[in-house]
Amino acid sequence: MSRPAPRLLLISPAFHGYWRGLEAAFSSLGYAVQTYRYDEHATLTAKLRVKASELGGRLPGRTQHRGPEGIDERATAGALTALAQANPDRVLLIKADSFGSALWERLAARGRPYGLWLYDEVRRTRHTPQTLTRAGALASYSPKDVADLRAAGHEVTWVPGGFDASVAATPRSTPEVVFIGARYPNRERLLNHLQAAGIPVRAYGRDWSGHPLDRLRTWRVGSPAVPAARDIPRAEAYGLMAGARASLNVHHDQDGFTMRTFETPGVGGFQLLDRADVSAFYEPGTEVAVFSSPEEAVDLARRAAVDRAWADRIRARGQARTLAEHTFVHRARALESLWA
Repeated sequence: MSRPAPRLLLISPAFHGYWRGLEAAFSSLGYAVQTYRYDEHATLTAKLRVKASELGGRLPGRTQHRGPEGIDERATAGALTALAQANPDRVLLIKADSFGSALWERLAARGRPYGLWLYDEVRRTRHTPQTLTRAGALASYSPKDVADLRAAGHEVTWVPGGFDASVAATPRSTPEVVFIGARYPNRERLLNHLQAAGIPVRAYGRDWSGHPLDRLRTWRVGSPAVPAARDIPRAEAYGLMAGARASLNVHHDQDGFTMRTFETPGVGGFQLLDRADVSAFYEPGTEVAVFSSPEEAVDLARRAAVDRAWADRIRARGQARTLAEHTFVHRARALESLWA
C-alpha cells in the first residue's frame, strides 16, 4: 500500500502569484499542497480598507494601524484557521513578517516541522531577532543575511529565487528594451540614458504608468518621461521578456538576486543585467549580458539588435542553464532541507 502524500501548507503573500508556482513545484515532488495567502484582498471592501490605512499613514501625525509591532491581526487569525483546517505535516512560510505570537506559538506546539523562506532582505521586513528565533528553520535568498544569521547562531539555508516554469508564455516580439518592475531612481536614470542614446525602451508597472488609476494607487500626480504601460500579468510579462530586444534587470539596494534574474533566461529572453556577481548562477557574456555602466548597457542593447546570432546564443544558453538548475522545482528541493 502506498503512503499518503505528505500535506504541506504554504503561508504566502499573494505577490505576483508566485505561490502558484511553488504549489506546482511541491506538488511535482509528491506533496499535497494548500496555500493561505495572508495579504490577499479579494473584495472591494478589503481593497478600500487597505487604501484607507495607507492614507492614514500618510497624514501628519498618523501611522498605519497594524497593532503592536506591526502585527496584522486579520492575517494571524486567518493563518491559524488555515493551519487548523489543513492539519499539515509540514508548513512553509514566505516572508511572514506581520504575524502575531499566537501563530508562532501554535506552530511550535504542534511538534511538526515548519520553516520560513525570505525572498527579501531582513532589513526590509518587520522581522526582529525574536520573530526569526520563533520562525522555525530558516532560508533566505540573501547571501549577506545568511552569513549574518549564521553568525547570530541560526541555522540558515541559502535558497535563491528561481524560474516558475509552470507559467505558459507566448513570446511577444518588440524592438524595445523592456523593464518590468518597480520604479526606483537608479532604474529610471538608466532607462532615460538608454532612451537619450536612441534605444527604444518601455517600462511596465503601476509606478511608471500614467493611467489615472495607477497614479491614484501610487499616490502621485505626475509620471516619468519614460514610455510606460500598466501592470501586466506574469504570463504576459514572460512573453514580453522572451520576445523583447532585451529585458533589463536593475537591482535596487539588494545583495540577493531578483526573480527576474532567472525568469528572463528561463523564457529564452536576452537579459541585460547590472551585476557581475551573477556569475554564481550564469556565465556573464555567454548566458547573460552584464553591464557595469550606462554606456556599456547602450552598447550591449545596440549589439543585441544587429548581432542576432550572438544574442540568440545567449538566449539559448541562458535558458538551458535555467531549466537545468534554476527552476522553482530546484528551489523546492532545496527548501525540503528545512524539514529534513
